[in-house]
Amino acid sequence: MNTQTIAVVGMTCEHCVRAVTAEVSKIAGVQRVDVDLAHGAVTVVSADPVDLDALAAAVEEAGYEVVS
Repeated sequence: MNTQTIAVVGMTCEHCVRAVTAEVSKIAGVQRVDVDLAHGAVTVVSADPVDLDALAAAVEEAGYEVVS
């Protein structure tokens, strides 16, 4: 099991949580997505590490931005 957490800006409500969760869940191998709205964090659980560019692209597709 692999866990990765990324910082995301722009999320302000439950709609944001659902949008990010839906897009990130489409990535192959992702088993669970947890969005911490208060801290602007998205945690992804997968069997193998997920490519960070793929994560960023999914977050951007939902309308938000990954920060380092």
